[in-house]
Amino acid sequence: MASFLPHLYILFSLCLAAKTTSTTKQQYEAIYSFGDSLTDTGNFLRSGAITFPVIGKLPYGETFFRQPTGRCSNGRLVLDFIAEAFGLPYVPPYLAIPKGKHVDNGVNFAVAGATALDSKFFNDHNLGSVLWTNNSLGIQLGWFKTYKSSFCEAKQDCTNHFRRSLFIVGEIGGNDYNYASFARQNITQLEAVVPLVVGAISGAISMLIEEGATTLLVPGDPPVGCIAIYLTLFQSPNQAEYDKHGCLKAYNAFSRYHNSQLKLALEKLRSKYPQAKILYADFYGAAIQLYHTPGHHGFTNGVLVACCGGGGPYNFNYSARCGHVGSTVCKDPSTHASWDGIHWTEAAYKYMAKGVIYGPYSSPPILY
Repeated sequence: MASFLPHLYILFSLCLAAKTTSTTKQQYEAIYSFGDSLTDTGNFLRSGAITFPVIGKLPYGETFFRQPTGRCSNGRLVLDFIAEAFGLPYVPPYLAIPKGKHVDNGVNFAVAGATALDSKFFNDHNLGSVLWTNNSLGIQLGWFKTYKSSFCEAKQDCTNHFRRSLFIVGEIGGNDYNYASFARQNITQLEAVVPLVVGAISGAISMLIEEGATTLLVPGDPPVGCIAIYLTLFQSPNQAEYDKHGCLKAYNAFSRYHNSQLKLALEKLRSKYPQAKILYADFYGAAIQLYHTPGHHGFTNGVLVACCGGGGPYNFNYSARCGHVGSTVCKDPSTHASWDGIHWTEAAYKYMAKGVIYGPYSSPPILY
C-alpha cells in the first residue's frame, strides 16, 4: 500500500496539471485589425471620403457610447467585444493616431466600404463610381507597414510584440460583391470574382505572417441573403427564391461559396506557415442562428426588418437611409438584429462575438 501512494500522488498531480493547462486562457496584449464597416471604429469618418457622413451623427452610436464614433451600428462591434474579452481598450482607428505615436494595445486599420481588391479593379470594370472609399485592404496593409516602421527600432521588438498580438483580417470581401451586386451583376458574375477576392485576402495573411504575425483570425462573409438591403433591392414575387426564414436562398448560397473557398485557402496557408495559428471565424454560422430562432435570442421585433430606416417592407429605403431625412429609429434596438438594413445592432454583434470568442464559431475558440 505504501508503495502505491507515491504513484497515486504523481497521477493526481499530472491530472491537476493537465486540467490547469486545458483551462488556461490565451492572452493578447494588442489587436491589429483590417476590414470594412463590420470592423471600422472611425477611419472612414476621418478619411474625408464623404462630407458629413451619417455615421458621424446620432442615432449611430446611441446605445453604448451615447455618441457617434464612426462605427456603423448603434453600439459596439464584434471587434469591441473581442477587446473586452481580453481586458484591452477599444482598438483605436489608425487615422485618429498622431503621426509617430505608438499605441501599446494595437490599431484598427479597417475602413467602412473597403474592398479586398484595389480600386483599379473596379475602375477597370466600370464600377469605380460606386466605391465609397479607395482605402482597400492593400492600402490598409500599407498603413500597417508605415505604422510598424514608426515604433519597431529593432526587429526583435516587433517580433516579441506581434507574438503576443491578435491579428484580425476581415471581414473583408463583402463590399467587392456588394458593389457588383448593386450594379446588377448576377451571381454567376460574382462567382467569377471570388478567386480574386480570396487571393487578395490570402496574400494579406501571408504578408502579415512574414511581418511577424503569429495568430490571425479570419472571418468569413455573413448570410447576405438575410440583409434588408438585399431583400429590398432583389425582392421577388417568386416565393421559391426565399427560404422558410424569409432570406434569399441564392445570395446565402453565394456567401457559403465564398466562405468555402476562403477556408480552402486558409488550409493552404496553414501548411505553408505551420508556425502561425490561423483561425477561421464563422460569421455566417453565428449570424444565421439569429435568423433561424430570433425569439430565442431576444430579437422579439424581428431580424429582417431594420431598426433604423425610411420605410418599406424591410424598413430600408435607399433615399431615406438611417440618419437621413425621412428615416426613423426604433425604440429598443436590442430587440432587432438589423440596425440600418446593412449592418447589425450591438445586440446582434454581441451574440456573434460570443460565439467567436468562446465557440463554436471559431476553431479553436479565441479565448480558451
